[in-house]
Formats: sequence, structure tokens, C-alpha cells
Amino acid sequence: MNPRDVTRLKDKLLALKAEILAEGDLAIEPAAKDPTEVTDEDAQPLAEMNQIIASKRNRARTEVLARVVRALERMEASPDDFGLCQECDEPIGKRLEAMPYVELCVDCQQERDGGPKTGRRRHLTDYR
Repeated sequence: MNPRDVTRLKDKLLALKAEILAEGDLAIEPAAKDPTEVTDEDAQPLAEMNQIIASKRNRARTEVLARVVRALERMEASPDDFGLCQECDEPIGKRLEAMPYVELCVDCQQERDGGPKTGRRRHLTDYR
């Protein structure tokens, strides 16, 4: 990977890191603000669902932020090797454009995820 591409990807990573940090975590509202208050029994499941969604979003954003930080560290430690798959040392390719923090090429990622999906593609008409 040439130095100009590394610089461009570093700028993308830094922008992504700044965006994640600027947005902050989604507030998780308590299900009941006052324990003595009588609540609507229909509102309770909605409040719990909102808590779960906020928690999952915060966890996903934390994971992406950690991957971005690791990518920046890899880039600083060895800029010549950045963009190479961590397992097979082949260029990662276009995948870096979409997710500049990835560590594996498509083939190695598929192998890690359990191989390519061989099932029949489902269409809307399959369920009639």
C-alpha cells in the first residue's frame, strides 16, 4: 500500500474515531424513575426494549471504537504492513474502503465465520 493510501485511510480512521466520540453513548433511561409510582403495565415492555436497544448500540459503538484504535496502532507501528491480512499477508483490498479498521481479507474472514454460506437463496415467493 502506498503512503498516500495509508494517509487517506488514517484520515478516515481518525474521522470515524472523532465521530464516535462526539456522538457519545445513548442514554439508558431507567424503566421506572420513581419506584413508588404506579406505572402503566403496557409501558414497561417498551421501556425495557428501549434499554436493550440503547445497550446494544453502545456496545457495538464501543467495539468499533476499539477496532479503530487498534487499526491506528497497527498503522503507526508498521505502516508498510497496514492493509495486509493478519492471517495470510495478502492485500485486504476494497474492504478497507468500507471499513478501514478490518484486519482480515474476505477469504480469511469467511473461513473464521464458518465458511461461505451454501444454502439456497431465499426469495419472497419461496414462502407461498
